[in-house]
Amino acid sequence: MTRFKLQALSTGVAIALLAAGGPVMAQDADVAALEARVAELEAMLKQLVDEKKKAAPAPAPAAKPMPPKSDSSHSYGFGGYVRLDAKLSDYSSGDLAPGSAGTQFYIPATIPVGTGPSSGPDLNADAKATRINFKSNHNLDSGDKLSTFIEMDFYLSPGGNERVSNSYNPRVRHAFIKYNDWLFGQTWSTFQDVGVLPETMEFIGPSEGTTFMRQAMIRYTSGNWEFALENPETTITPNGGGGRIVADDGAMPDLVARYTIPLDGGHIKIAGLARQLDYDTTGVDDSETSLALSVSGKHPIGEADDIRWMITSGSGVGRYLGLNTANDAVIDSNGNLEAIDQTGFFVAYRHVWNKKWRTNLIYSALSIDNDTALTGTGVTKDVYSAHVNLVYQPVPKLTLGGEVMFAEREIESGLDGDMTRFIFSAKYAF
Repeated sequence: MTRFKLQALSTGVAIALLAAGGPVMAQDADVAALEARVAELEAMLKQLVDEKKKAAPAPAPAAKPMPPKSDSSHSYGFGGYVRLDAKLSDYSSGDLAPGSAGTQFYIPATIPVGTGPSSGPDLNADAKATRINFKSNHNLDSGDKLSTFIEMDFYLSPGGNERVSNSYNPRVRHAFIKYNDWLFGQTWSTFQDVGVLPETMEFIGPSEGTTFMRQAMIRYTSGNWEFALENPETTITPNGGGGRIVADDGAMPDLVARYTIPLDGGHIKIAGLARQLDYDTTGVDDSETSLALSVSGKHPIGEADDIRWMITSGSGVGRYLGLNTANDAVIDSNGNLEAIDQTGFFVAYRHVWNKKWRTNLIYSALSIDNDTALTGTGVTKDVYSAHVNLVYQPVPKLTLGGEVMFAEREIESGLDGDMTRFIFSAKYAF
């Protein structure tokens, strides 16, 4: 209330009081008392106005501007599986060393050959195939896509033993970054088609007939095309035969190009590999060009069945095919490298009996064209394997399976040996 209004109100009160006194003129004492009363009323009104101002709510603060809307999103995941494998293996010629790599999973080059005695079936059970992985996916404000992936299992571990604890060390399987169409890190070789590997209780299955490689690379994807620079490595047979030489002397990366033809429920992949094989040591300083081609496919049959296949052939394709059953090259009498030609293939049929039961039939083979004048006769000439299994899935993500496989290897001298293996596997994926 303004001071003008207070004064008007005070004047009005004074006039009312004077009028109430009648026509008789008030004495001086009465006028003084009246003025005092008016002053008291003014003070009371002012106090009421001040209290009303204090009780009024404070003005609302100005609204802060809203931050710009973000389109970014981030997700993180943990996965893998727990797996038990039990393998009962019987060899026709000799035995494998306990705990060696060939007892853990099928490695064609480790099948014993010759006429040596065998001690009989050998049982090996482990949980080394158990694996864990971590991944992240990031959709950025800029519209870019970024992801990471790392995975470990416990195969081929230098730690642990079967006597007491079976405490095996983890090993890196995959570790890579993807940024839009680029991949940086370690993962499956671009020369390999993981999508056609059949379901087997054996860790890999058709080991001799499939490409199988994980290594560091830089890969670019454009539509159905993939191009990669991958880590080089050369494996060599000495002149006349002998232990494998691993020559880490390459300056040029392995070059891979792959094209995918999508099919209804399946695909065909065509991959080409170009390498420079190098070895630089005392008495040997040479390079050799290596070229190889791999074609693979997956074709659905009916509602749930499918056929999967792969054929790979080339010169110097050794470490990419058959788990390095044959080396990439051999040293000739002049100290030069000569690439080794080889061809491998597999075919697999998957039949689904019902929602809980399915079967896989697999045949796989590898043939190596050795120049025995250079390699000697102790190297592998041919190897093949056949598998049949029955898989039971009682609940989602849990599989129980049994498999029987037979494999035979022959070396250039004509000696051969075979292996029969019965496998039980239990796996729960998460």
